[in-house]
Amino acid sequence: MSDAPSPVSSALAPGSTVGILGGGQLGRMLSQAASRLGFDVVILDPEDNSPAGRVSRGQIVAAYDDPTALNVFGRVCDVVTFEFENVPARSVELLAETGVRVAPGPRALAVAQDRVLEKTFLNEAGAPTVEFAMVDDLASLETALKVIPLPALLKTRREGYDGKGQVWIKTAKQAAAAWASIGERPAVLEARALFVRELSIICARGWDGRTAVYPLGWNTHKGGILKTTVAPAEVDPKTERRARAIARAVLEQLDYVGVLGIELFDLGDGRLLVNEIAPRVHNTGHWTQDGCVCDQFEQHIRAIAGWPLGPTSAHAHVEMTNLLGDDIDQWEKLAGKPDMRLHLYGKGEARPGRKMAHVNRVRPL
Repeated sequence: MSDAPSPVSSALAPGSTVGILGGGQLGRMLSQAASRLGFDVVILDPEDNSPAGRVSRGQIVAAYDDPTALNVFGRVCDVVTFEFENVPARSVELLAETGVRVAPGPRALAVAQDRVLEKTFLNEAGAPTVEFAMVDDLASLETALKVIPLPALLKTRREGYDGKGQVWIKTAKQAAAAWASIGERPAVLEARALFVRELSIICARGWDGRTAVYPLGWNTHKGGILKTTVAPAEVDPKTERRARAIARAVLEQLDYVGVLGIELFDLGDGRLLVNEIAPRVHNTGHWTQDGCVCDQFEQHIRAIAGWPLGPTSAHAHVEMTNLLGDDIDQWEKLAGKPDMRLHLYGKGEARPGRKMAHVNRVRPL
């Protein structure tokens, strides 16, 4: 089946219904953006009383692969999207096969869910990555360690995020222990990227093929989890042009509709390598909520609904900081600072490493 988006003769009118697979914080902020544009929102998520469900018109509480729930979901929604890439690709395919308008399409989701497919696609699209090798068992890992320079990073092919499902290998003798540590699951072995910093770019494409690209962000991590994004990042014109070219190439090669996040390794000499892509709104794009007229969440809704894409230029300098776990206890102090905008996710238990909120510190450009 072709994954090309179906033609859109006209934009969805206010009052139409947007469906979101996933009820976490990204779904919540997407729902809030959709509501501002006059859309109704229905969430499908297995967790009752989800953060997104509480700010939406309704929620279907069911597994993502429940055929009855998907059938009902498709019938009540005018367009369907998803908030995270671990939604079963087959569920998105089933919705598309029954005539439901889905954006992004199932191909983008399938590519992003498999790290080998993702890196293969990126290199073919002219968006280079680090050297890598596919790993199916211990023997293939030992073979890969002979060709991929050490130290190298072993990652599960599927799932895993925020540093989960991966382990560094410094010597070939660590192969067996590394293989066991990721649960002996299909994986990819990646060469280390000798980068000076991580950048990211948030971009969007509409049904009509028009694109919009935001300024680059500069990211720092703590314990494998994004801690801060500073944007617009200070980059030279060559790096900016290369990042925008990569963004447009990926969008076009996927025939993509919606907002896409791309993480980049800046090698310091104008060269960029793609770390990964995310077929959704992205944590490193949260700065746009207080730094741009049209933030990434509104942009995504505009794109999937067939509306004109919004402006992407920055009107402020923003430092976005994730509040993880007990960091949320600072909410009252942060809410009282005049240069900070607090965005709470409506989650209950503040487990260690759990993303509970983010705060944008805003300064004039």
